[in-house]
Parts: sequence; structure tokens; C-alpha cells
Amino acid sequence: MSGPQAAPPDQIVVVALGDSITEGSPGYDSRCGGDETSQWEHWAARIDPRLEFRNRGIHGQRTDEILARLESCAGGAHVLVVQGGINDIAQGRSVEHAAADLRTMVQRGRELGLRVAIADVLPWNNGWPEAEPKIRRLNELIAQLARDESVPLLPFHDTLEDPERPGRMHDDWTHPDGDHPSVDGYRRLGEGAFRLP
Repeated sequence: MSGPQAAPPDQIVVVALGDSITEGSPGYDSRCGGDETSQWEHWAARIDPRLEFRNRGIHGQRTDEILARLESCAGGAHVLVVQGGINDIAQGRSVEHAAADLRTMVQRGRELGLRVAIADVLPWNNGWPEAEPKIRRLNELIAQLARDESVPLLPFHDTLEDPERPGRMHDDWTHPDGDHPSVDGYRRLGEGAFRLP
């Protein structure tokens, strides 16, 4: 019996660690699968076939819960993409605590020898207008930590924000649930917002 196949020499393994936006909800569920086109990772891999994504998104998780999974998810990866924070806001946790968790994930990823990128928080249509100031504040903190840690910031928020309705995703890129991107929204994230660190 032969052993596991070696990865192609130019293959880049990317662990995407986050919440339902990483997971691809609601079209894709980490427990039972679903529509792979409802994942930004699917669209990014179509553009760059060297990329092998390992989707480690779990619906509903806060940044402290995502952080607790980092070490078990990062093995064998070259790149770590960190995403999270909206569930902290939805569950009443401070944006400062969320930002601290995200900074720890970025730092720990770099300590593990990974190239790291971080995504900011999407507009939340169902949470508008109450959640918008917190989302904007958290995104300011995420942008600052990206500068401090010299890692790329993936502009998820601005990629899907409706310029005519600040603080909300454009209707064409929003799932009817009002919480998540549509397939077209995920396509925009994968093709436009993601870049390899």
C-alpha cells in the first residue's frame, strides 16, 4: 500500500479560520456540506489553482472560540487567513476583546511560521443601524493591528458595502437572510477581496 500523495511543489495550503462568513453560510455548512460556490475560498481557488483551501469556519463562533481552535487547525498549512468579530458584537462582547483575540491569532500564526492575512468585518444588514458603529470601530482596530503586525488586510467590508446605503451590504450581494453574503457576494470576496499574503 502506498503512502499519502505528496503535494505538488507549487501548492499553497491556506487555512481559512473564522465564523459563518468563512464557512460559507447559509449555503454551505461545515457539518454537512452544501453548495461550494457559497464560499469565498471556492472563488479564490478558481483564480489561483495553486491554492488548496482548508475551510475552518464555524457558524456563530466568537473570536475567543475561533482562537481556541487555531492550533488544531493550522497543521500543514502555509497560509492562515483570520476572520471573525461579528458574533462578538451580536452577543454583546466588547470590540476591544474581539480585536485582542484577533491580534493573538495573527501573532500565533506568525509564530507557527505561517504567512498570515486578516479580513475585516462585513456590514450586517439585520444589525443596522444599531451594530454599525461597533462594526466600524472593530474594523478600525483590525486595520490598526494589520499595520502593527505587517499583515495584509482583506477588505471584506468595503467589497460588499452598498455605496448608496452605508453600513449595509448591497442587495445583489446579500443572502435573503440579511446576515450573510449571497453566492455573488462570496464570489466578490474570493475574486476581489482575497489576496495571497
